[in-house]
Amino acid sequence: MDGGTEIGWEPHEVALLGGGPRAAVTVALVALHLLGAVETGPGRTLCATGPEPEGLGPFEGTVLDCLREPLTARELVRHADVRLALALTRIPLAEDGLLTHPWLRPTRGARRRVAFWRERHPLPAVRHGLTDEDTLLAVALHGDAALRLLLPRFALRTGLMHPGAPADGVRFSLGRGRFLRWRDEYEDSVSGDWGGTGHGDHSGGCGSGGGGGSD
Repeated sequence: MDGGTEIGWEPHEVALLGGGPRAAVTVALVALHLLGAVETGPGRTLCATGPEPEGLGPFEGTVLDCLREPLTARELVRHADVRLALALTRIPLAEDGLLTHPWLRPTRGARRRVAFWRERHPLPAVRHGLTDEDTLLAVALHGDAALRLLLPRFALRTGLMHPGAPADGVRFSLGRGRFLRWRDEYEDSVSGDWGGTGHGDHSGGCGSGGGGGSD
């Protein structure tokens, strides 16, 4: 989904500024799920299914390309191509003064802007009637709380949300088990592996498990 938001940032960029690399990958996986481009398999794995959807942005395309073979979300965050995609995503944000140097953490101004949009777009009371763009923005801004409300089965099947995650605060618990991650904790995920990130058609097949597109 390469459409951006009224904020001026793509949902995964909002998530990266507000919650770090795991948040960005979480939003990308939700986007692919809503498009029916990934399916779930045993052991909380995901894999690509069918051809690449039209209009897919570079970051989501890289994530999908990495899922040619089944991976867990935690493995996906550590994948060299995803780390490279995160590094490339940071470049325009840093050029806009939203990330500090040299650690590429969100500036105070960036955090204030994310907090402003979080207040401007509170967590929806219900999921009925939401567009895919509404859902992605809610997840980008509210993390586990939005996943619990809008995509609980997908989030639990894939490990994007830990079943014991508290309901308060803004957290992205992907890959953290019961050690949850506050949004203000931001870890550098730049990789020294500068391999290619091209992506084309994908064939699915995680074995068992349901397809994407609905929770």
